[in-house]
Amino acid sequence: MNKLGQIILVMLSILFSLYQKVVHGEKFFTFDFYLFTLIAWFVGWQYDRARHFGKKARASENSYKQLLNSLPESVIIHSHNKILYVNDATVSMVRARSKEEIIGKSIFDFSVDEYKPRMEERIKQIKKLKKPLNCIEHKLKRLDGSTFYFEVSSLYIVFGGGEAVLSIGKDITERKEEIDRMIQKSEKLAMLGQMAAGIAHEIRNPLTSVKGFIQLLHTHYNEKEYFSIVLDELERINAIVEEFLVLAKPSTAVFIEQDIRDLIKDIVTLVNNQLLLNNVQIFVDFDSNLPMVSCEKNQLKQVFLNLIKNAIEAMPNGGHIYIRAKEKKDGKISISIEDEGMGIPEERIPTLGEPFYTTKEKGTGLGLMTCYKIIESHKGEILIHSILDKGTTVEILLPTITQKLLKHDLSMNRYSEY
Repeated sequence: MNKLGQIILVMLSILFSLYQKVVHGEKFFTFDFYLFTLIAWFVGWQYDRARHFGKKARASENSYKQLLNSLPESVIIHSHNKILYVNDATVSMVRARSKEEIIGKSIFDFSVDEYKPRMEERIKQIKKLKKPLNCIEHKLKRLDGSTFYFEVSSLYIVFGGGEAVLSIGKDITERKEEIDRMIQKSEKLAMLGQMAAGIAHEIRNPLTSVKGFIQLLHTHYNEKEYFSIVLDELERINAIVEEFLVLAKPSTAVFIEQDIRDLIKDIVTLVNNQLLLNNVQIFVDFDSNLPMVSCEKNQLKQVFLNLIKNAIEAMPNGGHIYIRAKEKKDGKISISIEDEGMGIPEERIPTLGEPFYTTKEKGTGLGLMTCYKIIESHKGEILIHSILDKGTTVEILLPTITQKLLKHDLSMNRYSEY
């Protein structure tokens, strides 16, 4: 460590004492001399020490920036939504001429409007957890106005002496387009034919009934029960169309931090009347310290509602449904819904989730297909296990947010009954 500060300040103390002796004739070695020299030595030592660590910090920061600059992935460091640092890969990705065109701007300047709520929620989670979060997809815009898809992982860091967020990711636009092209090539014709045949079959049957009963109305106009049948069949057509709209409608989901237990309790409360009418009881078993998940809660509620209704319909004579939620070792949470219904033949399980494949008399198969689509968008998976005449278990696996919760205030006893 350089001692230049100590030397200069001690020399100044000596020169001052020498000046006092020459000009005023005072003694050289006085108490003040020793005191000021000691203070000069200590202050100089602190100054040299601060310069030494400051130099090391600057060298470390320069090495840190050189490392980030050498990465092929884009790196963005921002604080309070203001961009503090980007590497060369980011400059190239957003088609800027230099880093100065990016640094100082708001990160929201690069987000398309429909993805801004997702970005805001992500930043809140990062600041709260202060741990690395799973990758998420954003749609961003370049300086020239073109858009692209950016897969990014973020974490909380200290940068330049203050709190900041480091985001590292890559442009996945080409990958998404290639996957879409492959899917379209392999499934477009087959899916088109399958869906066309299914739609024709599903809509033709209720229309035939409507046509026949309308014809009967000409001669039996006092038979009011015919009107009910006509309305029921029309409602069935409407339900089929609605399920198609859910599957086809593009949407940008805003994922928020959510306790899965709250979602399940909401759904159980919602279907309570249906449970009573069908002589079905639900029992829940939740781990007392479940981690949170990042999800679009309304979509997950739709999944749980579909699966619970399926379980109820699988037990026409009543029975029990068991819902369990627990943490897995691989950073996932498991939610299982088990019924005591008639079960599903093993050879039919791989075809579940396909459109128009169903074991129900008046089903379309689109409900379960919607569940698969939603869970896939949450980076999760659905596993189905079934034994004939004993029941079916549907297990949903979802990635968790890294932070663990404290013990839930409303944690339930094992097998609490609703």
